[in-house]
Amino acid sequence: MSNVSDKSFYLTTPIYYVNDAPHIGHAYTTVAGDVLTRWHRQRGESVWFLTGTDEHGQKVMRTAEQNNVAPQAWVDRLVAEAWKPNWEALNIANDDFIRTTEKRHTERVQKFLQGLKDSGHIYSGKYEGPYCVGCEEFKLPGDLIESNGEKLCPIHSKPIELVNEENWFFKLSDFAAPLIEHYKKNPDACQPESARNEVLSFLEGGVSDLSISRSTFDWGIPVPWDTKQVVYVWFDALLNYATAVGLTDAADSEGGKMFAQTWPADVHLVGKDILRFHAVIWPAMLMAAGLAVPKKVFAHGWLLVGGEKMSKSKLTGIAPSDITDHFGVDAFRYYFLRAIPFGSDGSFSWEDMSARYTSELANDFGNLASRLAAMIEKYCDGNLPQVAHDKGLEEALSNAASKADEAMCALDFQGGINAIMDFCKRVNGYVTEKEPWILAKDPANKVVLEEVLYNTAESLRALAVLLNSVMPATCEILWQSLGAQAALGDLGSQKISSVATWGQLPAGARVTKTPVLFPRLESAE
Repeated sequence: MSNVSDKSFYLTTPIYYVNDAPHIGHAYTTVAGDVLTRWHRQRGESVWFLTGTDEHGQKVMRTAEQNNVAPQAWVDRLVAEAWKPNWEALNIANDDFIRTTEKRHTERVQKFLQGLKDSGHIYSGKYEGPYCVGCEEFKLPGDLIESNGEKLCPIHSKPIELVNEENWFFKLSDFAAPLIEHYKKNPDACQPESARNEVLSFLEGGVSDLSISRSTFDWGIPVPWDTKQVVYVWFDALLNYATAVGLTDAADSEGGKMFAQTWPADVHLVGKDILRFHAVIWPAMLMAAGLAVPKKVFAHGWLLVGGEKMSKSKLTGIAPSDITDHFGVDAFRYYFLRAIPFGSDGSFSWEDMSARYTSELANDFGNLASRLAAMIEKYCDGNLPQVAHDKGLEEALSNAASKADEAMCALDFQGGINAIMDFCKRVNGYVTEKEPWILAKDPANKVVLEEVLYNTAESLRALAVLLNSVMPATCEILWQSLGAQAALGDLGSQKISSVATWGQLPAGARVTKTPVLFPRLESAE
């Protein structure tokens, strides 16, 4: 954690329900969080990036039983063998990984809950109604769909269970009016607009109090004043965003100082199916405790397979490695944020990914880098020529950097990447127009040839910086190839604000050829 006094840019992914291994829907959210936090780091900001796993609840308990292991052993195995390795493989640079079975979380949840009870926000009552174990959610009758006379969860298409329990309730209804006011005054607090409208419509339709405990099973955090009951898994899980950074710790403790620097969260990234939890229940819990609510909850769309939301339970989940083994990690990171407007549903297609890989990554970007290195080796003995300027390229870069920064900070990843790749196309057009391979045939053109090669190299320097958040491994290779490390320092320390300052690569920098950045694909079977 940085020692700077300024508040950190604090971003979270959902904590993923750990009853199975991650699929590309989970990876999509996590990569988006990684790209955004890497971008903010390159803006020179202090950043804190949290992800983790949600490990309590009935679904985990039942899955563990089906596998003949204790729940703790089951979640330990999945986190160690599936979740953390997947994020490492995708080059996710999270600062912390929270597990809801950790002592730091459990103790802070109990302390927070006791505080809500002491201040009169929790009462005893009876819950009767439908419950979806797959969602771990109490459903309203109007939420359900009917098939063959059975009431089904609309997300899982599976029968709901009827629950009849003596529980503890949170006075959620007290916060409907304050939340409506909050979202009307702060439209940016829930995005995209379709998500905000959905939340407002839900709130204006009337909100019931929330059962926040379960008495029929014991896999969860014990209610501190009633140990026969465990905390409802969502009430427990939502608190992770704050328990991970020191919620309830004394102000002068390390945890307290951490909380002061990070809270409120700047962005909660969530899938649209868990929007209500994050935009209704979670801010209400914080309001009840007198704490600041998150600055932004952003609900992205679903990744669809065959027109349906990807789901392990429906056998439509695709493991990230199914794609990365063929296309590579950076292409995976690039494709999902480039091809799908963030906030909309999008379908994964092998054909579309293959086409974009070939045209945008291999041809436009990778080939440009390869050609430049080969020409500098051939025509300049591998040494970068004198600094040169091209007004058109400089203006195009300045425009691209500005557009990309605005888009990325607004979570318009597609718009940001488009702006950068448009500049890449502009550089390719410049090389095609100038024809350095023709210029090289006549020694009289030496000065012009060297100008073209320098301008191309300097453009690639900027592209490495601008695409670093999206494709860090590839951009690092390019950075080294350009001789930029020795001259300018680490790629990750290059600032977005100065990326468009022309002439940063010095004359004489050693440019070297590298393996092809995006090799030709073997046909996928």
